[in-house]
Formats: sequence, C-alpha cells, structure tokens
Amino acid sequence: MASPEIPARPGRPAVLSEPPLSYRFTRVDGAALAFYVGALLLLSLTPAALAVTAVIEDPVLASYAVNFTFYLIAGFLAVIAARAYVVRETRILLTRPWLTLGVIPLSVIAMLVATMVLVLITGPPQTSVNQAAAQDLMTSVSPWLIVPLFVVLAPFVEEYIFRHLLIGKLSRRWNIWVCALLSLMLFSAIHVVQEADFSLPVVAPYLAMGAVLVGVYIWAGNNFMLSYAVHAAKNLLAVLLTYAVPVELLQQ
Repeated sequence: MASPEIPARPGRPAVLSEPPLSYRFTRVDGAALAFYVGALLLLSLTPAALAVTAVIEDPVLASYAVNFTFYLIAGFLAVIAARAYVVRETRILLTRPWLTLGVIPLSVIAMLVATMVLVLITGPPQTSVNQAAAQDLMTSVSPWLIVPLFVVLAPFVEEYIFRHLLIGKLSRRWNIWVCALLSLMLFSAIHVVQEADFSLPVVAPYLAMGAVLVGVYIWAGNNFMLSYAVHAAKNLLAVLLTYAVPVELLQQ
C-alpha cells in the first residue's frame, strides 16, 4: 500500500512522499534554539577559549575543545527535538537511494559554481575570520578530531536550526520564501559575525552555500536530512582539500 502524499505548499513541491509530521514548535525546539543563540553570542563576545587554556595549554586545542563542546550539546538537543523527523526523512531518502546519491554531489558542484559566480560579481575573494579559524584548526589538529566536528556535528546543528526550524516550522506562520530568505541571511551572518570590516567578497561563499542548501531543502519537500547530507559533503570536501594541500599554499 502506497504511503500518502505530503500536501504540497505553494512553492514547495512534494518530491518525496511520507505521512506528514506536525511542524509546530516544541519546548525542546525552544531549548535547542535558546542554547544555540545564547552560546553563540557568548562565544562571539567573550574569549571562552582563554579560560580553557587553564586546563589545555595549547590554544588551538583549547579552541577546538570549546567548539566541539558547543556543537556536541547543541547536536544532542537537536537530535532530541528532531528525532522523529530524522528517522522519517532518512527513511524517505533511502526509498530513492540513487536520487539521493546523485543530488548530493550535484549540489556540492552547484555551491562551487555559485561561489565562483558571486566572487566574479563581488570582487576578489577574501578569507573570513571564521574560515581562517577553521583552516587553522584543520592544519593543527588530527583529522580524527576534525571530521566529527566539521562533518558530523556542525552541519547537523546548522541544518536543524536554519532549515528545519527557520523554514520547515516557521513557514507554518510565514510565507515559505520569506522564511527561505531569512534562513539564507542568518546562515550567512553567523559565519561573518566576527568580521571587523564586513564586505560582500567575504560573505559571498556563505551566500552561495546557503542558497543551494535552501534550494535542496525546499525541493526535497522540507527534508533537512538531505540538506544535512549536502552540507556534510561540502565540509568533507573542504577538510580533504585542506589536508591534501600543503600548509605553505594555504597560508599564501
């Protein structure tokens, strides 16, 4: 017996089918969102890594410990809040494995192309503070520590917040395209929040990445496990390239 179709909302094709779940905000959603925003603001405004150096002398490892702890707690709350969606949306993707496996690399390629186009429009590429910090971690810490943070935890938390909550759930109250724009703007903003001199070339890669993730999420009928897979694949590519390229070239 075929499973019922998800009702398609305006601008959201029901590409993948499965019985719908309630898209109401829950208390656990609120707790996860409050922790994410509160901890992010705290980490942005205070040098939390300096306090950790009292236990971990290496400042790079201290920074890693702070980031890993933040995403581990946020990820734990996100899994509790969205566990039913994780199971349902993963099951949907597994019903069409070849489609899923095809969409992921094509989406990563789309991100790279969109980034190049935006860079051509906005001017010479510039490395953001966030990207520079990530590269410092990746060139100083073992990949066995980097992959759980950059490929597993961070993408899941960000897709839960910026796609599942800000589009999937918020679109019950607001127009889905307004939610999509809000998701894109906030996703890009958190990655450049520490910039002293904001410029379009700095934010361009995050705008391109966010736009593709939003598009994939809506195209798949609000399936944030697919956007998570794309996000994780993009981060994995960045990690592999960072370890493959000599440090001297990265620093130039």
